[in-house]
Amino acid sequence: MFCLDVEFWPLTDVAAVTESSGVKVHRNYSDLGGITAWRNKVCWEKRSLKLNKDMTCKMSAKEVHNCLSSPLGMGETGDGEGRNTTRIILEEKEKKSVDVKALIIRKLKKQCKCTPTRVKKAFLDFFPVLQWLPRYKFKDWILGDLLSGLIVGVLLVPQSIAYSLLAGQEPVYGLYTSFFASLIYFLMGTSRHISVGIFGVLCLMVGQVVDRELQFAGYDTKYEDHSLDYLAVVNSSVNANNTEAFACDKGCYAITVGATLTFMAGVYQVTMGFCQVGFVSVYLSDSLLSGFATGASLTILTSQVKYLLGISIPRNHGLGSLIFTWIDIFKNIHRTNFCDVITSLLCLLVLVPAKEINECYKAKLKAPIPAELFVVIIATLASHFGKLKEKYGSSIAGNIPTGFLPPVPPNWSLIPRIAADALPIAIIGFAITVSLSEMFAKKHGYKVNANQEMYAIGFCNIIPSFFHCFTTSAALAKTLVKESTGCRTQVSGVVTALALLLVLLVIAPLFYSLQKCVLGVITIVNLRGALRKFGDLPKMWQVNKVDTLIWLVTMVSSAFISTELGLVIGVSFSVFCVIVRTQRPRATLLGWVENTEVYEDLDAYKNLKILPGIKVFHFEAALYYANKDYFKSELYKQTGVNPALVMVTRKKAEKKRLQEEKQAKKENSNYIKDEVTAQLCEDQFEFHTIIIDCSAVLFLDTVGTNTLKDLFNDYSKIGIRVLLAHCNLAVADSLRRGAYITNNDNNLLFCSVHEAVHFAKNIQKQNGCCTAAESLC
Repeated sequence: MFCLDVEFWPLTDVAAVTESSGVKVHRNYSDLGGITAWRNKVCWEKRSLKLNKDMTCKMSAKEVHNCLSSPLGMGETGDGEGRNTTRIILEEKEKKSVDVKALIIRKLKKQCKCTPTRVKKAFLDFFPVLQWLPRYKFKDWILGDLLSGLIVGVLLVPQSIAYSLLAGQEPVYGLYTSFFASLIYFLMGTSRHISVGIFGVLCLMVGQVVDRELQFAGYDTKYEDHSLDYLAVVNSSVNANNTEAFACDKGCYAITVGATLTFMAGVYQVTMGFCQVGFVSVYLSDSLLSGFATGASLTILTSQVKYLLGISIPRNHGLGSLIFTWIDIFKNIHRTNFCDVITSLLCLLVLVPAKEINECYKAKLKAPIPAELFVVIIATLASHFGKLKEKYGSSIAGNIPTGFLPPVPPNWSLIPRIAADALPIAIIGFAITVSLSEMFAKKHGYKVNANQEMYAIGFCNIIPSFFHCFTTSAALAKTLVKESTGCRTQVSGVVTALALLLVLLVIAPLFYSLQKCVLGVITIVNLRGALRKFGDLPKMWQVNKVDTLIWLVTMVSSAFISTELGLVIGVSFSVFCVIVRTQRPRATLLGWVENTEVYEDLDAYKNLKILPGIKVFHFEAALYYANKDYFKSELYKQTGVNPALVMVTRKKAEKKRLQEEKQAKKENSNYIKDEVTAQLCEDQFEFHTIIIDCSAVLFLDTVGTNTLKDLFNDYSKIGIRVLLAHCNLAVADSLRRGAYITNNDNNLLFCSVHEAVHFAKNIQKQNGCCTAAESLC
């Protein structure tokens, strides 16, 4: 006799073997678990199985061989070619019930618990400088921080003055903004490398709101003079509600609007940090942000052309502002100031080559060439001594006062009008800051706290708004300069702030004669990076066509509609693309790679074997209400069988057969038998089983579950079996809750396509049926 231990058998199910199958089972059999009944009852009608107390089975070697090589042994399925494969059925763990009320109370107690240790940790987390500054390696890091901070400060002076015009503000307010932002981020930021200050896109968005509010308040925006000694002429027809605006001059009211807008943007950012809703930034993809920056760059370039030409035109805002601005430019082209044009061309001839040299030789240069500072100094001297304003009427920066103005709270009455405008500014600001922080942290091997970054950039807007500043965020160009010149920590930000402080206290008045066209050229030259994206379009199209479309839609809408709406349109189009890709995903049939357990796309690969009698359908998306019709239509198309049409055809055929049967009884009794035989032949299909590969189906909603139930029922009515393979846990749970399967029914879900294929083959052989494609059965 041959002894075979039970645990070595390929046993899987929990069902006990009963006497009805011809098997005698020991009383302790059910205590084992994991033992299934032999499905091939014929094998056991000729013999009985006796299990001893030690759970061994006394059988001859021949008997064991015959049983194990049977088509459907205990826990086994055959592949139809003499090989046996084990059916895998996983037993799920019991799910622990969760007391939601107790969980919420526990979390609230943990969050609201106040201990000295917790307070200290919260304070240190809120001011990260207290953690890293005591560990500062003075000898190793100070030189790099000093050099990078000084260079960024030198670059920020002309850029701060230039971007102030873009934001509709006086030059001194740009210096204030860069100064306060550098100091506050030093205290609260977690990134060691990013440079926080003025960012062109945000300045454009602020400038558009400022101009709109100036027009609403009754100021004439055709005047470009924003100097402190300029007084607006009060329009007697202005509504009484707007008279408060004229308590200060045009420049004063412009910074009041800008500071209030900045305050609200900061409040939004701090609120998002408190509520931990940083997930909003995930909807701003790289292609969307790039397209938005490029579209805004076109608007910025357009807004600076008037300075290069020396003409005075009103600043347009709202829908189609870029187009209307160019119309105004061409209408006033005859008023071009040739002195400003010549100065602009000379500055371009110096700045563009200098920028290219800095970029090409940045690995060899210890520090970038401060071409902008040189141009500003030389242009200021030329304008002052050449008396360009007096002789040729060139527009100049005007008086830039020294020192600081006293803090002023935001204008609370303006908040209802600008609250909506502050939201996209806040989202763009924190998205750019967080993405740059994470990019440089990953590059240099440290971690940043995204939530703390939102707090930092929020307070970089809230606190400076009381000191006549406008919106700030991280800026890529200055961050790259900062990193390449040896920056190690945010001590470089303090050095930058000290350099700006020196300008504010001493040097600022020396820029009085600086021509505005020079500032416009500096702004335009700094747009090169965004404008170069047009040259990357062919490569972007080859890599990903959908991302390229998102870039184009966002760019066009940001440039030709409006900056704010461009962002909304870009996000909406991105979400629409995701929905479309899930609504009409790829659906195909799979073929078998011989001698493997691999099934691949028949349309994509050669030399795949089509399984006779079995169709393996692959769907590459979640199945939910938006794509259930597409799923069904593709399944019918790929398999070539629509059960609803088959049922209709059968009903018509049956009706016709009954009519002909009545007629046949009168003529020929043998006609009925022939007709029935012919009808049976007509009902045969090329396959008997459809296997749906659910490996790419992430989830099912109620509609998706009902769709699978309907398909199962419809195909069952015409004799075709539907099996599911590779279902993840979420899909399996949805099917159980939707009553598609029960806990004891394991013949509908399979762990792999290969297992489902073998099961289908063996069931078909056990039933003794053949399809038209299985002529060898």
